[in-house]
Order: sequence, then C-alpha cells, then structure tokens
Amino acid sequence: MSTVPAAAQVLAILRYLARQAGPVPAAAISRDVGLPRSTTYHLLDTLAREDFVAHLPEERRYGLGVSAFELASGYSRQAPFERLARLPLAQLVDRTGHNAHLALLHGREVLYVIEERAPGRAPLVSDVGVRLPAHLTASGRAVLARLSRAQVRALFPDASAFVSRNETGPNSLSALHNLLVGVRRRGYATEEGEVTRGFSSVAAAVLDHSAHPIAGVAVTFPGAAVGAEERERIAGHVSRTARELTRRVGGVLEAPPSADEGPACGA
Repeated sequence: MSTVPAAAQVLAILRYLARQAGPVPAAAISRDVGLPRSTTYHLLDTLAREDFVAHLPEERRYGLGVSAFELASGYSRQAPFERLARLPLAQLVDRTGHNAHLALLHGREVLYVIEERAPGRAPLVSDVGVRLPAHLTASGRAVLARLSRAQVRALFPDASAFVSRNETGPNSLSALHNLLVGVRRRGYATEEGEVTRGFSSVAAAVLDHSAHPIAGVAVTFPGAAVGAEERERIAGHVSRTARELTRRVGGVLEAPPSADEGPACGA
C-alpha cells in the first residue's frame, strides 16, 4: 500500500510537536522534521484552521491545539489496546486461577491499566490506575529487559532512582542490569515479595511492530502456596498471553535474546 505524502507530513509534524516541552518556531519544525519551509508553513496553516495546531503569533511559535487534545481524549475513552487485552487476560486468569494484570511503562514506573481478578482472590496493590516502581515489579522488569542498556541507564541514572518498598530489589544500575540479564535468558520476569510481602509475580512483555516493549502482562500469586513446577506452568501461560497480545497489536513475535546478546532493540 502506498503512502500519501501529505498525510505522512502532517503526522510527522504532529508527532514532533507532541514530543516538545512547549511551542516551537516553524523553522525548527521544518529543520527537525525534514520538510521544506514553504511546505511546513502551508501544513501548519491548515492544521491551525482545524485547531490541531495552535499558533502563538507574538512568540512566532506553534504548539498542539485543542483538536489534538480531543483525539487523545477519544483514545482514552476507547482504550483500544486495553479492549484488545481484556479477553486474553480473562482467559489467563481462567488458566492459572490467579489475578492477572496489564501494565504500561511510564518513566521509571509502571501504570496498571487492567486487573482481572480470579474468583475468591483478594484485590492486590496493582489495581487499575496505580503506579509502582518499574524495577521492583515483574511487569516493569519484563519491559525493561527489552530496552537497550542506554535506555535503561537513562531511566536510572544514579542511586536516587532506585526506591525500595520492602528493603529488597536492585539498588544500583549494575544490580538491575544483572537482573535483566536473567529476565532475557528465561524469557519472562519474576518478583518475590518486593512489591507486597508474601506475594510473587511472573510477567512477560508485549511487543510492537518494531519489537519495542509496550506493556507487561503479569500474574500474581501467594508465594508460599505455589511451588516451582506450578510457577513454570504459570510462566508458560503468561508468555503465551503476551505473545497473543503481541500478535493482536501487529507486533513482532520472536524468541527472547540470549543473555550475552542483549535486548533485541539495541545493545
């Protein structure tokens, strides 16, 4: 299928503006997006008329407009990824008998967007809308393991980035890197009482079309009640659910890299 040049240029401008800390001059947009200046001005004028871009004449700058906000609000209302994920997570609960959840990486934290509770299981701290330190959670570790070392280093630049809930978990970049090597080797992440004492979790990453991690799927269970064989069974179901979600979003299905290869998306 061929690309429509004007549409691609409009999307490139909107994505560029969305990444900026504030409004920017048209010259910067033209330079950074790689468009001729005349084309940039024509597209900005059209976007401004439809309120996708706001023009600040006194500052000679452009920022996102109210129509762009309405698009983001529509995404939040429709939540297509969460809708795609809900049935596979419910099936994961049926297969394991334990609570399952879906979390997105947001900075150094994970944001829980779905929790599917198993019958008779108590609610967990990982309820919808809750944020937890990514390096302490199985979901966060599954996602972090798919990032490059440079990306992980940018998220955790010094010791102050490593918070602790129960005085456990990695407290340095080297400790986190060593932990993530194990995640890549196994193909799934684990967590043992580092979020809530007495509870353990297993998680695997959902990948997009470029093999970039977009979410973590996890199952949480009472640690003392689940033996090694059962944990392996749960991990298998979690990994299969993550692969199914990857397929549903058009992502890349591939085997996890070996420990000495590093993550697939960068060294």
